[in-house]
Amino acid sequence: MQALSRTNLTDTAVEAMRLEISSGRWPVGGQLPNEATLSSLLSVSRGTVREAVRVLVAKGFLETKQGSGTYVRSKTDPVESFSRARGAGLRDLLEARCALEVEAARMAAIRHAPAAIPALRSLLEVRGHSNEGDREDYIVRDLAFHKAVVAASGNQAMIEIYEFFSASIRETIEATLCDELPEPDMQAHADIIDAIASGSADQADAATRRFMAPILSALDRMLLS
Repeated sequence: MQALSRTNLTDTAVEAMRLEISSGRWPVGGQLPNEATLSSLLSVSRGTVREAVRVLVAKGFLETKQGSGTYVRSKTDPVESFSRARGAGLRDLLEARCALEVEAARMAAIRHAPAAIPALRSLLEVRGHSNEGDREDYIVRDLAFHKAVVAASGNQAMIEIYEFFSASIRETIEATLCDELPEPDMQAHADIIDAIASGSADQADAATRRFMAPILSALDRMLLS
């Protein structure tokens, strides 16, 4: 029998520990057995246990607390979950984008810094129209505007989530350039800025929903035809 390599031992330990977590035998919030106990349970060295713990911390399953120990943070792999979400259909991606941008606009209306409004107007001017310049450059400019709206929310978690989904959001922008889905015009974008500038979360909410509604409606018609 071929001896397992160190990498294979680590992978095996990772999978064994993941099974304990996913089964609930190690509940979320619960503390893991100490390193020596894990080494004995898994029949691997303490160094392999440390490597396996590092892998599971990086994946979001575990968290280590200095001077306290290692605790279960989640039963699922957030990276895998987000990756599956990014592979969803266009309708689902558009709905998720709408949810993110609506809430971001609401927060931005309440929290935006004074410099955010002129910055958004400048980005919108740079964005221009889809028939101006290279198509890929246009998508980059349009995405930059929407990222700035999310950034104006001041919510770092939302900013990171939006950045993670940026590849999928690029796809939704590109879909509006295919002549089958309507591309929101400059005024629809400007209305979002004006609503944020008003300081009214409800106005920002409504402006963003108006922005997305024609795209979602057109897609529904396409799917029904």
